[in-house]
Amino acid sequence: MTSQTDSILIVDFGSQVTQLIARRVRETGVYCEIIPFNIAGDVFERMKPKAVIFSGGPASVLDESSPRAPQQIIDSGVPILAICYGQQTLCAQLGGAVEGGHHREFGSADVEILNTSPLFEDVWKVGGQYPVWMSHGDRVTRLPEGFVVIATSPNAPFAIAADEKRHYYSTMFHPEVVHTPDGAKLLANFVHKIAGVEPSWTMAAYREQAIAAIRKQVGKGKVICGLSGGVDSSVAALLIHEAIGDQLTCILVDHGLMRMNEADEVVSMFREHYNIPLVLVDASEAFISALEGEADPETKRKTIGRLFIEVFEEEAKKIGGAEFLAQGTLYPDVIESVSFTGGPSVTIKSHHNVGGLPERMNMALVEPLRELFKDEVRVLGRELGLPDKFVGRHPFPGPGLAIRCPGGITREKLDILRQADAVYLDEIRKAGLYDKIWQAFAVLLPVQTVGVMGDGRTYEFVCALRAVTSVDGMTADFYPYDMKFLGNAATRIINEVRGINRVVYDVTSKPPGTIEWE
Repeated sequence: MTSQTDSILIVDFGSQVTQLIARRVRETGVYCEIIPFNIAGDVFERMKPKAVIFSGGPASVLDESSPRAPQQIIDSGVPILAICYGQQTLCAQLGGAVEGGHHREFGSADVEILNTSPLFEDVWKVGGQYPVWMSHGDRVTRLPEGFVVIATSPNAPFAIAADEKRHYYSTMFHPEVVHTPDGAKLLANFVHKIAGVEPSWTMAAYREQAIAAIRKQVGKGKVICGLSGGVDSSVAALLIHEAIGDQLTCILVDHGLMRMNEADEVVSMFREHYNIPLVLVDASEAFISALEGEADPETKRKTIGRLFIEVFEEEAKKIGGAEFLAQGTLYPDVIESVSFTGGPSVTIKSHHNVGGLPERMNMALVEPLRELFKDEVRVLGRELGLPDKFVGRHPFPGPGLAIRCPGGITREKLDILRQADAVYLDEIRKAGLYDKIWQAFAVLLPVQTVGVMGDGRTYEFVCALRAVTSVDGMTADFYPYDMKFLGNAATRIINEVRGINRVVYDVTSKPPGTIEWE
């Protein structure tokens, strides 16, 4: 859909943090796309980017079958920034040498700046030492002709190397991760000062382009959209409605696994505030009956996915005449689906989605958000006037409360969990912490403990509270609540939610490479 002319192509060699490169480039106001190395040559000819970035990757350049950069990109003359594995394959393809068996390096390191470079102009100074994040086994041991060493580190003698005459720049470390404090500035320098690309990627421009593209695709046809209450489907629905008005009908399937009052809030906003045609289907009885007593999490997801498809298909038939199906597909889903590393193309991340619609529905997809990351969707939501309560809503993957209730599901346990979760989020909002936390929710653990409440003994469930922070959506750490907050939240839950007599706080962090927290 995009008509951006000043763009950056990112060649993906399989790094788990390649998406972060794109996010950092987008943050500079420049459009970019991630393309697997094996089709990057063709995309390069079509896209005609102003510059190219080679990502890292898990392979070894020393293996004959390891990925290589398309030669036409290397020979094109456009500026190239090669990161980690990207540096290794660029140097190897230009006549340098890469060796294994040296000290592997995974973690923080300090680079010493030996020479000036526009890559870190106004950021780092010659003679200084600066922290970066390394993640490599092999390393370059001989540079190609024309390259000079710009920076070094104890285990990476060519931590930064460049051939500025041919516009080749390379780093052994990862500037895209938050663990390289100045990495975003280095990437901005590459985009603006080296590639000369001006910032033109804005949500206002994207909105106009998306509306025009939707009108062109849909024409006079009808579109149906499955609302979930989350930010992605809400923004997609608003954008499509702005483009084609009442040609859009939304369907909200209430499966009984939503958060407290969530269905009512969605109906109120879309029907009353935006006057968008919306069908509410109360299918909670069918879903909860099918899930009752089921403990296996994957079976829960598949059951929810199957039932959702059945209910949605039935309602779509009742509406009749719809030629298009709107989905809130995001750019990370697109990247995953075409990944050369074998990413699934039907259901992206089984823990996130609960199923795809069957081909027999014979509907063309309308996916107006497929070029956006999650944070960009939020910006677009604000551009469209979506209330902050919806724009900033914490992620809530499809299986909903079913996955936050480990063990066998019952109606009673879901009701207990829903109440506890509502109290917990209410305390977070009252403390002014909601927007500081990436995701927070309650979990009803599949254990019961003996407790004393007042003058009597109780035998009730344990509730776990989770809250994580994230800068990039790829890694996360637990939110450092003070004990006063935890005490207040726990006291309210125990006092107000019958069925819980103990509350614990989960301080688990999630490692790089995992997107959702479920």
